[in-house]
Amino acid sequence: MSDAAVSRPELRVARLDLWIDPVFDETIARDGTLDLRVLPAGGDAVTAAGLAGAHAYHVSAAKDEVPARWQVSADLLAHCPQLLCVSSGGAGYDTVDVAACTRAGVAVVNQAGANAASVAEMTFALLLSLVKRLSESEAALRAGTAVSREALMGHEIEGRVIGIVGIGEIGRRVARIATGFGLKVIAYDPLLTDAQIAERGAAPVSFDALLEQADIVSLHCPLNAVTRGMVDAAALRRMKRDALFVSTARGGIHDEDALLAALESGHIAGAGLDVWQVEPPPPRSGLLQRPDVAAAFHTGGVTHEGRCKVAQGSATQILDMLAGRKPARLLNPEVWPRFLARLAEHGVKV
Repeated sequence: MSDAAVSRPELRVARLDLWIDPVFDETIARDGTLDLRVLPAGGDAVTAAGLAGAHAYHVSAAKDEVPARWQVSADLLAHCPQLLCVSSGGAGYDTVDVAACTRAGVAVVNQAGANAASVAEMTFALLLSLVKRLSESEAALRAGTAVSREALMGHEIEGRVIGIVGIGEIGRRVARIATGFGLKVIAYDPLLTDAQIAERGAAPVSFDALLEQADIVSLHCPLNAVTRGMVDAAALRRMKRDALFVSTARGGIHDEDALLAALESGHIAGAGLDVWQVEPPPPRSGLLQRPDVAAAFHTGGVTHEGRCKVAQGSATQILDMLAGRKPARLLNPEVWPRFLARLAEHGVKV
């Protein structure tokens, strides 16, 4: 197959009317051969018909933003016979059943790395908020109860050990920043060799060793069947007493009840959380009531720069796939030959 498209019929790209950086629509429009359809997330028949006729679907990666019926499940795929490819609007792909897509001959891409700088920065925003007790200090100042600086005394992170779980695009940036803060970096990633982990700036260790050695445990792995519930009560008990737990990964990897219990017992000293089982979490959540929890509304990757890069990456990969060019972030490479055959059936000559 040549990378250059000789001819291409008009193909339809669909997305829901959820917020996305304008560069997505602009990039699709510049191609000149694609028909972009923006469908109501709260719609019914109109949205169903639009997706049924779509050849490409850009879908938000946030499961709590996309109504369940418009998430890419086996049921949705059964009603979308024209669908050739799906692009997840983030590094995660919680809204896409990749295995079901593979069975249906649908290529799936994500935008891993596009917002990596933003998420890595959020990791340290949460961590520094915890050790410097920023929320407590601000609350005391606003309430007029700030009297003694020593009563709000924090800690340094220099010289501590940070354990990175998942040293991919985000994790490797966290490792680089950590070195600048004078942290020792260790990492666990079952998808990489020890040599690859070392090349990314960390000493490779097992998951259990990381829990036992790290003063700061920071999650940067995807949510999947293997990682769901990975940080449970048993894992938290293996952590150092007075260690800190930080997650900018996905809710569901850590057990929120077990984390709350570990904080209440004093076994760990604090948690920085950008991700939740339910987003947003209930305001009366026990974790949100604690001064030793720094909390954010899954905004680590939600920066102007990060959202622009994600939208640009999604549009570019859709253009590549519909032209028969293999995309940069293909999650199911085994589907590619079948995808090309299906693309040819739709009249695309490559």
